[in-house]
Parts: sequence; structure tokens; C-alpha cells
Amino acid sequence: MLVATASISLLGLAAAHMGCSGHNIAKRNVGGENNVIYGKRQVDNANLDVTAQCTPYTYAPMANSKAKYPGIWVQPATLVPGDSEAAALFATINATVQQKVPNSNSPHGTLKGDWAGVNYPAGDADCWWTNSRCTTPAESLGIPADITNLPEPETWGLGFDDGPNCSHNALYNFLAENNQKATMFFIGSNVIDWPVQAIRARDDGHHICVHTWSHPYMTALTNEQVFAELYYTRQVIKEVIGVTPTCWRPPFGDVDNRVRLIAAGLNLTNVLWKNDTFDWSVGTNNVTAADVTNNYQKIITAAGQGQYATQGLTVLNHEINNFTMQEFIEQYPNIKGAFKHIVPIAAAMNWTHPYVEQNYTFQDFNEYVAGAPASGAASSGGASAAGSGTATGSAASASASKASTKGSGAGATRPAAGILAVAIAATALLL
Repeated sequence: MLVATASISLLGLAAAHMGCSGHNIAKRNVGGENNVIYGKRQVDNANLDVTAQCTPYTYAPMANSKAKYPGIWVQPATLVPGDSEAAALFATINATVQQKVPNSNSPHGTLKGDWAGVNYPAGDADCWWTNSRCTTPAESLGIPADITNLPEPETWGLGFDDGPNCSHNALYNFLAENNQKATMFFIGSNVIDWPVQAIRARDDGHHICVHTWSHPYMTALTNEQVFAELYYTRQVIKEVIGVTPTCWRPPFGDVDNRVRLIAAGLNLTNVLWKNDTFDWSVGTNNVTAADVTNNYQKIITAAGQGQYATQGLTVLNHEINNFTMQEFIEQYPNIKGAFKHIVPIAAAMNWTHPYVEQNYTFQDFNEYVAGAPASGAASSGGASAAGSGTATGSAASASASKASTKGSGAGATRPAAGILAVAIAATALLL
């Protein structure tokens, strides 16, 4: 465990590549401010052609919503000028933060995870996960410990970061075919870029959580920026999907007490992970796809050795690109053979009401593993009330005639493979 001030420069080398990788997100997503927002199209769920899935479409219910949100993929998010409701809520939450952690040592470093020159006290009073893997805030703060382990033994807590991915049909079809639900940690900018893909997650019965607006290192942000990254992601998920999440995951796991308190003020429970597949790092630092497979195998082997006989674990998977999605598809039979249960976080934690809206009921653990269906529906007040989110307009019609229903599949063409050996070695020093 590294807690001394001198550890920060080394830690920056490792943590810059821990968790999901923001630069890979930008490569995969063809949305953002350079596109005509909502000038996109959507194909049928059966279409596996990656290009067709990621071709622009128009989604009418969100056509006039851009002004309500921060710039798409503008990092970091800030309060939208004139948003008095957000400003008032932030003022209330900020007052609590100033009272409970008045001497916080945050912000730390930069948006990209550079902690050069950061003079952080060795005692880790801020419970900064990136520095010490601290997951249990001081009891006096009144906020729960981060979720890493799961109460049910031999259980794989399934979640995917960084969605919705425009080309996720193959993954979502696979999950549906296997009656497998997951927790989807959605990025606000992606939800705006790909609203119909986001709606599919709800329609398929997956559990939706927040993964910030633009994927920065959260402890590098001011209080207002932290609030904006979480608040506007929560808001756009409500507008597009019709539900208000009550959980979130910090990009790169970068969280401390100050950030936790702001999230708690937004009724968001912090979900980290116990094991990382490092699938996100394919194509970096000369590491191969075989290394990612080996990371899965290490978790599977540990299960066979009884390491999860008394508790389950949360595992870090990604919807970030076609490789990460296809790799999970290929590993799923092995995971299923090694673990008694593969469940979304909501079921693992018995969150039967995982959203603010009470008209949606999720299965508890026993109901989920028994195959009982979820009940209720998303709120009818959001854009999702339009139904399944079919694309409209002449652009959609013209592009639809070109869309192939055969395609290459979500993972048929893998990018240059790799996983970060340096990060793995450096991470070992931190645990």
C-alpha cells in the first residue's frame, strides 16, 4: 500500500491506465460537438454491421435538449448558465461538503491523472482510493463504504462501463439470448450521442447507473465540476431512459471523501470493483489480446480455488469498444462454469427499487437467480415515453436502405490488441 507523499509520481504512471481509458472512449465514439447533435440514425437491433449502427440518426424527443446540458465531451462539465435548479441544489450539497470536510486536500492533480508535484499527506485522511485503495470513509461523514465485494458467495457482479456504445447490438443480443442482465454505467455524453442505444438497455431490463458526463479523474475537479459531472448525467438518463439512477462508478476508480459526499448528496451510491479484467487497455503498450484473456482466466482460476467461497466480487468490464464486448462474449461460458451466479449489481445488493422512481421493481438476488421477471416500467415523463426510440427523418430512411443485416458483428474486427503490462506491475505495488 502506498500512502507516502513520494508515492504520487509512481502512482500516476499506474493509475493513468487503471479503470476505463478516456482516450479509447473518444476513439470509439463518433459523437460529440463536432457532429450535428441528434442528427444520427439507428438500425434494427438485429443489425450487427458496426458502421450502420454508428451512422447518424435523428431522435425527435431529444432534438431541443442540447442547451440544457454541458458541452458533449467537453471536459470537465460545469453548471449550465441559467440553470437555477441545479445551482440551488449544488449550493445545498456544497454547504454540507464544506462543513464535513473543510480541510480536504482535494483537488488532486489533473483531469488526465497527472499527480506530479502533488503533496498529499501520508495519513490519507481523505480516503483517496487512487492513493491507498481506501473504500471505507470515516464513520463521522455518514456515508456508506464503497461497494467492491458482494454478499452472495461465488457470484460475479456483472457491469459494463462507458456505454452506451453505438455498436453494442451483438453484446446486447448475446445478453438477451442468455437471459443475462447487467449493470450499465452510462456516460452522459454517450447517452446524448446515442439515445436509442441507451433506451435499449432499459428495454432489455438492464440496471442503469451513472459514469459521469465526460470521464475525468474526479478528484482533480472542483466541487462544482464534480457536481455537474454527476448531476447532468443523472438528468440526461432520466430524460432519455425515464429512470433516475441511484448509483455511480468513478472513472478510473478515482474518488475521495469530498467526491463521495457530493455523490451522496445526489443520492448516488459508489460502486467500485474487486477485480479488473483490464479489457479497456487493448491496443496500448504492446500488450496482446491473450493478456486480457489471461486476466479473465486468473479470476476464473481463483474461483476454482475457492477464493470467493464466502463472498462475491464486482468485476470491471467495458462496453467501450468491439474488442471488450466480444471478449466478454467469448469468456462468458468460462465465467458461468466457474461461478454459481452472474448477476447485475442491483440484484447482488438486493436493490429492489434501484431508481428514484418507485414504479420500477428489480429482482432481489433470490428472485433473479430463480428467473423471476422484473416489474414496473420507466417513468412516462421523459423522452423515453415515445416508446422504443425509432429513428426518424429522411436521413434515417436513406441510410436504412444501405444498412446490412449481416455485418461483421460487434467484435469481428478487433483493434490492435494489448493490455498494460506496466500498469499491472505498478498496480501490484499498490495492493
